[in-house]
Amino acid sequence: MPELLEVHLDQRDLVNRFIRVPWYIHREHQPTMHWVPPLLKERRDFLDAAKNPFFEHAAAAFWLARSAGRDVGRIAAIDDADYERAWGQHVGYFGMFESPDDPHVAAALTDRACAWLKERGCDRVIGPLDFSTHYMCGVQMDRFDQDPGMNMPYNPPYYAALLEGCGFEKAKDFWQWHYDVLTPVPERIVRLAERIRTRNRIRVRSIDFRNWEAEVSRTREIYNEAWRRNWGFVPVRESEFQHIARDLRLVLHPSLALMAEVDGNPVAVALTIMNVNPIFKKVDGKLFPTGALRLLWHLKVRRSIDSGRLIVLGIRDGYRGRGVDSLLFLETHRAAERLGWRSGEVGWTLEDNTLVNRALAAMGATRNGTYRIFGREL
Repeated sequence: MPELLEVHLDQRDLVNRFIRVPWYIHREHQPTMHWVPPLLKERRDFLDAAKNPFFEHAAAAFWLARSAGRDVGRIAAIDDADYERAWGQHVGYFGMFESPDDPHVAAALTDRACAWLKERGCDRVIGPLDFSTHYMCGVQMDRFDQDPGMNMPYNPPYYAALLEGCGFEKAKDFWQWHYDVLTPVPERIVRLAERIRTRNRIRVRSIDFRNWEAEVSRTREIYNEAWRRNWGFVPVRESEFQHIARDLRLVLHPSLALMAEVDGNPVAVALTIMNVNPIFKKVDGKLFPTGALRLLWHLKVRRSIDSGRLIVLGIRDGYRGRGVDSLLFLETHRAAERLGWRSGEVGWTLEDNTLVNRALAAMGATRNGTYRIFGREL
């Protein structure tokens, strides 16, 4: 049986070992060229309660699994008070899950996380969520022969079976979509979008990076209103949303951060981030001493980015079902064309979000990935 070590966030050495577990999984246990190493500094900041506002409303515990003298697995258990406020249910999360293809390691990790959550009064657990649906989440179920999209997980093919063997069942699937920028938007969609623009007096503009914090606040209001009825969604607090936005700013191209307004009032937003995963692979987690320069070179000088991922599409109540999504998709396509992009990804979307999924299919997007959230009663 594996040995479990509890990791406290003030234990710098153990935190660094916790962060490093994916290197063991993807470089030694199940070697793959498709895994994208995270930035080590970003991961350390993510797990710093003094820097990450998520910890203002959530408690978390972390464990390392050791076997034969090696760190081979890890897990986090998260008790988010904002989830209970939003849904009236005491549901915990597990996240940051990594395990070798060993049911004993997986069971030891998940059982310990579940026991911690049950001790705190949770009656159900869902995951993996790092730390909520606002961050990286889900178990990859397919497309293991491809690189993941930006801010999307990559895991070995055996993860789903491991979790099922630990008593977890499917809770919800998320879908990822592929979009070919080189294929023209169907003419009927263009005509429809232009009619919608005129009929509803909609102005689509780029977010003003010079007025960043105010624009982020407007985006948060739309995001929270648009997503509040979606499965698993928890409204994001201002401090946390500003923190997330700061991390995204470097990979958010100004022409692909779009806001729709009616009579000057923001009603919808669409955000597309640049795909810097190929650069992250070369950096291998390290921004210093040359990683930051390499990243800036690709982003600002060589401009080698030719794809991205639409990560947020939110529309206020009263404007959904009126074609605003088609207009934002069209403007995103046109902006990507001007940048010389070749392709992009959209998502994730909930498997039962029929309105958005139909709109994506109408724009010519094709579903190319499934990510699963698992659940278990406690």
